[in-house]
Amino acid sequence: MKLNELRPQPGSRHRRKRVGRGPGSGHGKTSGRGHKGMGARSGGKVHSGFEGGQMPLVRRVPKRGFHHLRKREYILINVEHLNRFEAKEKVDLESLQEMGLIKKSKNLIKVLGKGELTKEGLEVTAHAFSRGAVHKIEAAGGKVEIIKSV
Repeated sequence: MKLNELRPQPGSRHRRKRVGRGPGSGHGKTSGRGHKGMGARSGGKVHSGFEGGQMPLVRRVPKRGFHHLRKREYILINVEHLNRFEAKEKVDLESLQEMGLIKKSKNLIKVLGKGELTKEGLEVTAHAFSRGAVHKIEAAGGKVEIIKSV
C-alpha cells in the first residue's frame, strides 16, 4: 500500500449540506427552516429557559430571603485550637496554615472563645475576634492584633 492509495472508509466522510440552492437540492426555498416562526428568522434562537410562552420556572418559583453581594465569610477558629502552638509564639495566618488549621491564608479568619487557653503569652493576629476570645487570650498574658481587611 502506498500513500497515494489511501482512502477514507466508505461512509465516514460526508458532503456538507448546501442549502438555498433550488428545489432540486431538496434544501431549497426555506433552506430547512420551515415556514415562519422564531426558527425561520435570522438571529432567531430560543434562549435557555424558554418554555414556549408558558411562564418560565425561574419566574414561577418564589424568591426567598436576601443575598448580600459582598458578604464576608470567615474561617472560624476557637481559642482551644491555639493550644497547639508553643507559649509566647506569634500566631498569624502563615503559622495557622502551617499547623493545618486553615487551608488558604487569603481567607478572613475569626477567633472565637470556645474552650480554654493553656498556653501563655500568645500574640494572635486575625481579621476578627469575639469578645470572649479577646478576654481569654489577654487573661493568659497574650496580645490580640486585628488585621484591617479591604
